[in-house]
Amino acid sequence: MSGHGGVPVLTERDGPVLTVTLNRPDRLNALDVPTLHALAEAWHEAADPAIRAVVVTGAGRGFCAGADLRAPREGLHPGSSGLRHTYHPHMLAMAALDKPVIAAVNGPAAGAGLSLAAAADLRVAAEEATFVPAFVSVGLIPDAGAGHFLPRLLGYARAYEWVATGRRLSAAEALAWGLVSEVVPAADLMPHATRLAHTLAGMPGRAVGLTKRLFTHGLNSDLAGLLDEEARLQALAVAAPGREQARAAVVGRISAKREDV
Repeated sequence: MSGHGGVPVLTERDGPVLTVTLNRPDRLNALDVPTLHALAEAWHEAADPAIRAVVVTGAGRGFCAGADLRAPREGLHPGSSGLRHTYHPHMLAMAALDKPVIAAVNGPAAGAGLSLAAAADLRVAAEEATFVPAFVSVGLIPDAGAGHFLPRLLGYARAYEWVATGRRLSAAEALAWGLVSEVVPAADLMPHATRLAHTLAGMPGRAVGLTKRLFTHGLNSDLAGLLDEEARLQALAVAAPGREQARAAVVGRISAKREDV
């Protein structure tokens, strides 16, 4: 869904890179039912094979404040059926994309908004960004996949202590913990995230997307299972268009260096 004004999610294509912007700045991009419906359309657009990298960010001064607690409760009830029909499809859609998803965290990421950032493959943050696991403060367990992503990103003990206390994490702390890979000035965030997305999108063949699939499999399998998946995915990588040209270019550079010695 592309557009401006009252559209809750904006998408913009720049060649092989799709930028998805949550567009409710007056509510710190909190999630309500229309926003979730629009976000589903964005993931559908991101699945286009012509898109090779995705950047997710928020309009205004926030990334995503989680569920909009002032929105009508219908469709956003935190019970099991509500979660299955609201947040869960988005986490699964992001994981299913055979391309990198970069969260450009420009401000507060709280509750389900934190989960959204954690579900991305990479996270870069503005200096003003904050990360708040706001679940226990309203008597809820982590949802929208946070229980899957946070222990894997941070380790069990650190993730549990953080979520159980609900304390606010600064961008600098998030960098020290490994929750984000880089912290940049706010003015540089989107240019930096977009450059990173274009770098990843420009890698030859299907290796970047297949590596995402391999790592995801490896987190949930034993060594033998991983090696089976590795062999299967490597066959796909070898057969991908552009792979032979990339290999030939590397061989050419190696040969040129040997001749210079």
